[in-house]
Amino acid sequence: MTLSDNNLKNMSRFLSGCVIAVALAVAGCAADPPQAAQRTPTVPAAPASRTVPAQTALPRIVFLGDSLTAGYGIELEQSVPSLIQGHLDSTGYKYEVVNAGVSGDTSAGGLRRLDWSLDGDVRILVLELGANDGLRGLPVSEMKQNLKTIITRAKDRRIQVLLTGMEAPPNYGPAYTADFRRVFRDLAGEERLAFMPFYLTGVAGIPSLNIADGIHPNPAGAKIVEANLWRTLEPMLDKRAR
Repeated sequence: MTLSDNNLKNMSRFLSGCVIAVALAVAGCAADPPQAAQRTPTVPAAPASRTVPAQTALPRIVFLGDSLTAGYGIELEQSVPSLIQGHLDSTGYKYEVVNAGVSGDTSAGGLRRLDWSLDGDVRILVLELGANDGLRGLPVSEMKQNLKTIITRAKDRRIQVLLTGMEAPPNYGPAYTADFRRVFRDLAGEERLAFMPFYLTGVAGIPSLNIADGIHPNPAGAKIVEANLWRTLEPMLDKRAR
C-alpha cells in the first residue's frame, strides 16, 4: 500500500504527538485512564461483543495488541475488535472476536501472554503490536524477533496471521524510524502474511478522529481503522462460516 501525500502529512502529525508521549513516559499507549481501567477488560477472557457457550463455541479471531486494540479512551463496544464483530455479524460470518488488547503492552509482553491468548478454536490472529516498542526506543531487532516468534507459534497452530504496521516517533532519529518501519514490511514478506502497512492510515494526525492525546482514535477514527482493516481481513475468512 502506498500512502497518499495527505496521509503522510497526517502521519507526521501523529508522530509528533508520539514524541510528547515519549516525554511523558506513561502517556498515550502506556496506560488506561482510571475510568477506562474499570470499564474495559485488559485481558482476553471475554470476546469483544458476546460470550458464546462452550458447547456452541464459534471459531475465533483474536486481536493481540496494545491500547489501539484495547480501545483506550473509548467504550469497549466502540473499539476496533468490537466493530469487526459487528461487521461479521451483519454479513453473516459466524466468528467470535476476542479483544486481547492490553494498554502499554510491548511486543515482548504480547509474546509472554500469547499461549493463553490463543485459547480455543482460533482461526485468525490480528497482530497489532510494536507501538510501545517504538515509543520507548526499544531495540528494533528485539521487536522483530518477538513478532516473528508470535507469528511462528501461531502458524504452528495453523492460525492465519494478519500483521498490522506501525510508525516510530522521529525523536530517535531517521535510521531508527526507517528500521522500525521495515520490520513490519519484511516480516509480512518473509512470512507471507496478510498485511496492513499502517494501522492508523486515514486517522493519524487528524484531530477530529482522535481523542485529546492526539494518538488514539476516537469512535469516528476507530470506524475508519475498522473499515481499512476489514478490507484485509475479509479475504481471510472462511466463506463456509456463514
